[in-house]
Amino acid sequence: MKKIKYHKQLIMSLVLVGSVLMGCSDDFVDVASEDENSEDFFNSEEDYQSALIGAYDLLQSTYINVMLGEIASDNTLAGGESATDVPGIQEIDDMMHTPVNAQLRDIWNWMYAGVNRANYIMEFQDKTDFPGKEEVIAQTRFLRAYYYFELVKWFGDVPLAIDKRILFGEETEIDRSPKEDVYVLIEEDLLFASENLPAVQSEIGRVTQGAARALLGKVYLFQDKFSEAADVLDLVIAGPYDLVDDYETIFEQEGENNIESVFEVQYTDVEGAGFGCLQCSEGNVAVGFNGIRNYSGPLFDSGFSFNVPTQEVVDAFEAGDVRLDAAILDIDAWAAAQGATFSIGFEHTGYYNRKYIARQGDLNTGDANLTNPNNYRAIRFADVLLMAAEAHNRKSPSNDGIAQTYLNRVRTRAQLADVTATGTSLADAIYQERRVELVGEGHHFFDLVRTGRAATEIDGFVTGKHEVFPIPLIEIQLAGNRWEQNPGY
Repeated sequence: MKKIKYHKQLIMSLVLVGSVLMGCSDDFVDVASEDENSEDFFNSEEDYQSALIGAYDLLQSTYINVMLGEIASDNTLAGGESATDVPGIQEIDDMMHTPVNAQLRDIWNWMYAGVNRANYIMEFQDKTDFPGKEEVIAQTRFLRAYYYFELVKWFGDVPLAIDKRILFGEETEIDRSPKEDVYVLIEEDLLFASENLPAVQSEIGRVTQGAARALLGKVYLFQDKFSEAADVLDLVIAGPYDLVDDYETIFEQEGENNIESVFEVQYTDVEGAGFGCLQCSEGNVAVGFNGIRNYSGPLFDSGFSFNVPTQEVVDAFEAGDVRLDAAILDIDAWAAAQGATFSIGFEHTGYYNRKYIARQGDLNTGDANLTNPNNYRAIRFADVLLMAAEAHNRKSPSNDGIAQTYLNRVRTRAQLADVTATGTSLADAIYQERRVELVGEGHHFFDLVRTGRAATEIDGFVTGKHEVFPIPLIEIQLAGNRWEQNPGY
């Protein structure tokens, strides 16, 4: 099977977006008047497929969501070269972020770029018919749901556009919608996608029925709809996915798109990028940011020493858990054993996120720190099992037997004993398992928030404020100051 490739230049002249929800003049952003070029487009399946690739493309920008999802939690520290290295990242680590945080604005801009590209297709969904069009629309609606879910996770209530682009000049007419309304659209999109996507795709990287169901289950879980989450996640568990035998192989190049992969963001080294346009990279930028500072030695390549795991998360692993060494690199022990050298960066803990640091031999045609081809495993089958375990445990009436079965499938691979707890003790065991199984993958902050544990686990976390992040100030100003800022900011 061939692998889908996202090409930014392909859709550059096709997607028309307004400045309020983009806020910058990147090479993939065109601000144009309404319907310019539209009547000459969407005349064939090829046009729809080209636009769809453009909608997939913004998935690559979610590298920053993943990094900050760890750094905002108690799993990792910001790191970097110094306390002033990328101030926005440092602020989020310290729970001191403000509405002028550059990285939060990137998340807002890039996720809305994805929404707008999906809505461009939806705006003209009825223009031309062709065999297989429902599946194209199903993929489009999955992507729109994915981007909107990221926006709701990060910002709460957000402007909601349905089946039309937000164009230049419309920013002063659009209000923020309650997140409950956004969730309604997300659920509708994912239900449609679940009903119209195949179980297996001929082109690797395109979304499947399982991906749509898994994301829908996560969306239900975030809303405490535990019975609905359990039902849909059970369908994913029924097939065709499974856990791979060797946890360590998942995050190597040969482990991409394996039987445990429910949905992966595809990265390549096709195109280089610069620090003035990180979203232009076709590679996983987070891999370079996470890398070992000034490293010289076998297996790994250098990077910028951001997102460094804490001693606390290392200590969270049980004795004998085979996942520890695969997930977290003890750089001091490694250097001593291999004769490697490295520099100590800011907030050095002695640990690195081994899942997403550069390996020697990775192909890079541009800056090796910006074009790494390591895919992001966005939804793994282990994640699905643990979400389903939580859903069955927390639904009413609960089914702790099924919850234990799903949880212990994950623990058995880690060579750990079965959990026999029930009730809230079982819920705590599931939360703990999610932390160590998914460490480094960007989920932990949001798990802490949605389960009400963030204030007791994250230093500086203020209840009633830090559950969401501030709306970028410039976006409020561009909207004519009609949007209220999130509380506390």
